[in-house]
Amino acid sequence: MTTPAAPAVNTVAWFEIASDDPDGVQRFYGDLFGWRFRTAEDSAAVGMDYRLISYDGDDELRGGVFGTRGDMPGHAVFTVLVQDVAETCRKVEALGGKVLSQVVGIEGGPDFAYLHDTSGNLFGVFTPAAS
Repeated sequence: MTTPAAPAVNTVAWFEIASDDPDGVQRFYGDLFGWRFRTAEDSAAVGMDYRLISYDGDDELRGGVFGTRGDMPGHAVFTVLVQDVAETCRKVEALGGKVLSQVVGIEGGPDFAYLHDTSGNLFGVFTPAAS
């Protein structure tokens, strides 16, 4: 099997499903599509329930399930790989969108933000954690 190419900048590269019932979501999508899940150890180390998703027959990580513990509404969202999260957030606001949350500069973790487009649709942007 060949290794898939890294996603290109400014393309959808990840998806996330957030739920206050991550076990139920994991069972549902696992049974429906054969998706496989494993704990994101770096997230678990800081008390976050985040499960990484790979597809049946493919070990590449494709998305995640975020256990919200009821702290936010459930959602399913796509995320776009960007060169610079902070700059993208500035551009979103200049274009009439809204920055809901932005996390930049956490040691060992990716920079990311949740945003609304001009119609109020939720989406995310991220840059991978430095290796």
